[in-house]
Amino acid sequence: MASKKENKTDYQTGNKPEISIVIPLFNEEQSLHELTNQIIKAVDGYSFEVIFVDDGSDDFSWDVITKLSGQFHFVRAIRFRRNYGKSDALQAGFEAAKGTYIVTMDADMQDDPFEIPELVAMLKDGADMVSGWKKVRHDPISKTVPSRFFNAITRLTTGIKLHDFNCGLKAYRKEVTDSIFLYGEMHRYVPLLAKWKGFSKISEKVVKHHPRKYGKTKFGISRFLNGFLDLLTLLFVNRYMHRPMHFFGLFGVLFLITGAAISGWLAYLKIFLGEPLANRPLLFLGILLIVVGVQFFSIGFLGEMINKGQVKDQKPGIYEKIGL
Repeated sequence: MASKKENKTDYQTGNKPEISIVIPLFNEEQSLHELTNQIIKAVDGYSFEVIFVDDGSDDFSWDVITKLSGQFHFVRAIRFRRNYGKSDALQAGFEAAKGTYIVTMDADMQDDPFEIPELVAMLKDGADMVSGWKKVRHDPISKTVPSRFFNAITRLTTGIKLHDFNCGLKAYRKEVTDSIFLYGEMHRYVPLLAKWKGFSKISEKVVKHHPRKYGKTKFGISRFLNGFLDLLTLLFVNRYMHRPMHFFGLFGVLFLITGAAISGWLAYLKIFLGEPLANRPLLFLGILLIVVGVQFFSIGFLGEMINKGQVKDQKPGIYEKIGL
């Protein structure tokens, strides 16, 4: 095995690894040694790096990673000052990765590192990205049933025929990870983001899923609600980000026309037929629709003006790095 010093020299002179394995983690101190040893066996024969992204752990995860980096030349790491979430951790790992192929996996030992060679082989055969499918899951029903419903809705709304958008075990060409930006809870929708960037060769592979061996899950039922809200945000932003008036203006026109028609009809009744209007709820509805229509138009104009500027994304504060 090459020494740590030799590896750093090769790394700095431009020799990049073939595979970068990005592993976001939060309080996974118990699994890191075993996971690293399994990765070594799984990718034997490849040049690779392992990038641990410690998402603000408050246990001894960073201490374990520091020891691993001293023991293995291929271990690199990023540490956040606080917990930002999986999307930000993955984004930091993507930016630091140097490999031709990027593989992501969870640190809880439920993803199987021995799937990595086949995922990479599918990329070499022409796929832009490969998503794992945990066809047989070792999770409680409180996770599996909502997950199936979530995946069905996501397939329907995005048109991407994947069974498991939430699987942490995925593989990408470097061009894909360089073209997307993750934040919030967007890690669930990397296939959709990749598709929008023109990477249409999205494949799927059935992967092994192991029962949780250490620790406990970091995600509650709220993640599915957040996931749906993020999906709606993505779909809206992709369609109307550069043309907000097309959305708000459409509703503004509909409300204005409807409100004007109601008000015109009531004006005819008052002026020509002399009917009283004070006791007609329709009068207030007509006024309300006109006001709301004007507001929608105003929002559309503001959106168009804001769209002319640039908004810088706020990145998480990195606390420490190892080998990067």
